[in-house]
Amino acid sequence: MTTYRSTRNARSETEKPSFRGVTVLELLVVVSSVTLLASILFPAVHAARESTRNLECTNNLRQIGLALHKYHETFESLPAGWKCEPSRRTAYGWASRILTEVAEPSLAAQIELAKPLDEIPSSVRATTPVVYVCPSDLGEPDFPLYAEIGRHDQHAQESTQVLVKLPRANYLGVFGTTDPDDVEGASGDGTFVQRHGRQFKDMTRGLGNIVVVGERTTRKLPSTWLGTMTAGEDANSRLVGFAQKGPNLDDADECEFDSRHAAHVNFLWADGHASGVQNDIDRKLYQSQAKYR
Repeated sequence: MTTYRSTRNARSETEKPSFRGVTVLELLVVVSSVTLLASILFPAVHAARESTRNLECTNNLRQIGLALHKYHETFESLPAGWKCEPSRRTAYGWASRILTEVAEPSLAAQIELAKPLDEIPSSVRATTPVVYVCPSDLGEPDFPLYAEIGRHDQHAQESTQVLVKLPRANYLGVFGTTDPDDVEGASGDGTFVQRHGRQFKDMTRGLGNIVVVGERTTRKLPSTWLGTMTAGEDANSRLVGFAQKGPNLDDADECEFDSRHAAHVNFLWADGHASGVQNDIDRKLYQSQAKYR
């Protein structure tokens, strides 16, 4: 008996699927499309992340503001911008006085204000509370403070002698409109000066019109929350800054305020609110906001 196989089945067994390759033109179209999407999305993602970091920065300043108000309620004044311990070799800064108020009591307990700064536990000098760091600024957790050689205004620092390593921070008290390394430490017209603390009742222009704390990046001048060595380079300006030319200006002194935010620097105002001051602010207005009265 003769067996016949269907032509359809015969074809299905012998035929193989054919695959069409991708042409160079199609590949170029795909690559260009991906590149275009990346060019659109990456800046948007970066902007979103920076917006979040900027919000965290202003939240940090608000927490510092709450802490300063609590301190003022307790001691009837704000802390001094910096105050020397008995040996006068070192000084502790305003931010080291409000550790308890920023929820860092264990860190506060390790600091004996009667001892020189370089004699307190090294673990303290290697620690920075998160509230004192702007998330937009990149930098090492600490920095070396060198001995100063020559006059400050000649920028003659050439020392290789490290006096101490200090924990970094981004928020500085506002000394006023003069350089705290060029004038007497108690002569500043801002909120944070040497030896004594200001009182809110003396801020007669209104607490909402006076900046008390501002940002500075490590690229400008590394700063600290803890304190300084009096013989150190730009010693006072590690704790306080001043407002003269304007925020984020390339030709401004290294001890002025700057940030990594777009077109502004964040400040804390005496009434406790935090907001950005734009780079193009009128210079006279900027200076007036830095004065405590």
